[in-house]
Amino acid sequence: MGAPVYRGTFGAPQAERLLWRAGFGPRPGEAKALAKLGLDGAVHSLLNPGVEKLVGPRPHDSKGRPLAPADRWGHDHCWWLDRMVRTSRPLVERMALVWHDWFATSNAGVGDQTLMLQQNELFRKHGLGSFERLLLSVTANPAMLLWLNGTENTKDAPNENYGREMMELFTLGANRGAYTERDVREQARSLTGWTSRWSRGRGDYDFHFDAMRHDPGTKTVFHRSGRYAWRDACRLCLSNPKHPSFFVQKLWGYFIPVPPNAATTRALEAAYTQGHELKPVLEIVLKHPALYTGPRMTKPPVVHTAGLLRRIGAGVTTDAWAWIGSLAGQQLFYPPNVAGWDDTRWLDTATFRGRWIGVAQLLNDRRLDPSKGKAPADAQTVLKRALAFWRNPQLSDATNRALLQFAKESLRQAGSQRWKQVQYPVLVENALRQLIAVSPDLQTS
Repeated sequence: MGAPVYRGTFGAPQAERLLWRAGFGPRPGEAKALAKLGLDGAVHSLLNPGVEKLVGPRPHDSKGRPLAPADRWGHDHCWWLDRMVRTSRPLVERMALVWHDWFATSNAGVGDQTLMLQQNELFRKHGLGSFERLLLSVTANPAMLLWLNGTENTKDAPNENYGREMMELFTLGANRGAYTERDVREQARSLTGWTSRWSRGRGDYDFHFDAMRHDPGTKTVFHRSGRYAWRDACRLCLSNPKHPSFFVQKLWGYFIPVPPNAATTRALEAAYTQGHELKPVLEIVLKHPALYTGPRMTKPPVVHTAGLLRRIGAGVTTDAWAWIGSLAGQQLFYPPNVAGWDDTRWLDTATFRGRWIGVAQLLNDRRLDPSKGKAPADAQTVLKRALAFWRNPQLSDATNRALLQFAKESLRQAGSQRWKQVQYPVLVENALRQLIAVSPDLQTS
């Protein structure tokens, strides 16, 4: 029996949630357009996008200069944020973000933005393809080789870092009985041989496999013996009986906040084990009733920011987004450790401040001038105008009531003073724009 499929109404609200979970939210009109395709058509369009077309003006820094992601601090974050905002292939870009977290590699350890950008392109290239090809590519990727000491792993001094994380974090999971300490040591031997050297002709480092540094002896991994090398180490993990359950549940967790039931898990594993292809698994996830009827999810900080920019048709026009992202708890290319970001801590007293500052940055040159006093003094109308600025997002009744109450109380403070009666409605509308963007409704999907 296959996994259940959502059979309820698939209108603009459901399409909007799909676009948030499988992308970065809708541009104006996108949710309605996607809803017209129906659930099957909508999911098919996300899984099978056309050629990338970046929509909108090119990004620039705070001084109007083009971004230099390989050279300037923070420009890598802004460059990728721009891709998220302007992409015509939202699921491809969202999966690149998933893999960046899954195979968390930080430039704090790599020290080369060019190598980080190359890894980023690898995630984009294989994001909807074969997990086997992705794992093999990541294992041989220069940024990962530097990050987890692959180039220091030799037959004379095996380094266990990548072998351990490949099993614990990337393919099998910790404390599940999937591997032993001996397996870690033997996998480290299998992975020996990578090195790098300066190439004068290339003008940079040449990362390559050197058979002289590889341990060619027999290794025993998962009770199987052979003269394993690095590709074998990867494929042994994929053939481990504990891998499918780890993989599908971890992937599911990026899209749906409650675990799949036993029947859904079996269907996910059956789809995945046909060939380690990602699209069949993602199709089950994106059509599952739990995505549309289950609880809301907190948006990662960069998804929240990208979605707000997309919602109003704005672009990346400052490199401040890098340090703002850090304040909010997510600076791209700098995950906190090899386990990636802790999504249970996306919102706390520190990171909420970063999100607040981010919204303020976005609104900075879009604020109404209170000296002109052109906003109506009616609370309901002021709120309606503020909602229209954000293209009328769907808010809960509780949020609408709280915003309206805020508007009424704030306008009441104007009293009988003429200047306050002129300026307060404008100030309140500006404040409402800020509050809407940081409301629970827009920080979750």
